[in-house]
Amino acid sequence: MIRGLFTSSTGMAAQQLNIDVIANNLANVNTTGFKKSRADFQDLMYQTMTRAGTTSATGEELPTGIQVGLGTKPVAVYKIFTQGNYQETGSELDMAIEGDGFFQVLLSDGTTGYTRAGSYKLDSTGNIVTSDGYALQPAINIPSDTTQITITADGTVSVIQAGEVTSTPVGNIELASFSNPSGLDATGRNLFRETDASGTATIGTPGADGLGTISQGFLEMSNVSVVEEMVGMIVGQRAYEANSKSIQTCDEMLKTANGLRR
Repeated sequence: MIRGLFTSSTGMAAQQLNIDVIANNLANVNTTGFKKSRADFQDLMYQTMTRAGTTSATGEELPTGIQVGLGTKPVAVYKIFTQGNYQETGSELDMAIEGDGFFQVLLSDGTTGYTRAGSYKLDSTGNIVTSDGYALQPAINIPSDTTQITITADGTVSVIQAGEVTSTPVGNIELASFSNPSGLDATGRNLFRETDASGTATIGTPGADGLGTISQGFLEMSNVSVVEEMVGMIVGQRAYEANSKSIQTCDEMLKTANGLRR
């Protein structure tokens, strides 16, 4: 059987995964805090027919050998944590991180989730929470008679209450950083979880120890570039077509071989 049939099939499978990744990027082009993904591939093992450096029948050393590759395989789909564009919203509880770092939220199972999405609200008790109700950590409670909320670049949250003219601090936002953010486990809902590959979270004050600062009234948008993804989609589609043509060619060669007569 012609090995090109199986080699080309691995190429088609790889490009299908590539298109799946690109499709997810495009689907989240307007998702707050979304980070695009990229698929990485490796060539598979090689069948060695003649090894380079061996001696020929006449005694000469062969400068090159004969190796036939057996296709490709996906080895990683990882997040690219470049900065997204900022959009001004004017909302007091919208926050964007300028630089490195993640907001921390308390998940329903008691563990900590990490996110770049800064669209927050207040729950019925005045706690700052995500759209899914996960409380920002450390927990910050806004008094019910608050008339104005101020969040500084270093994460200090202050409020002005009814009848007052001066602000009162009610909490401090802390950010988390990781030695390998691409190793975080994306769980959906704009959330990530810590893994062995990401390393342990380092908690600190915004603006200190390499962490970014906080901008109130802004949101960080997706870092997906539609133009780049469309170009990648075209390249992936053409590569898929080329591999399918290779299978078609192998099939025609087999058809010709099967049609041979004495």
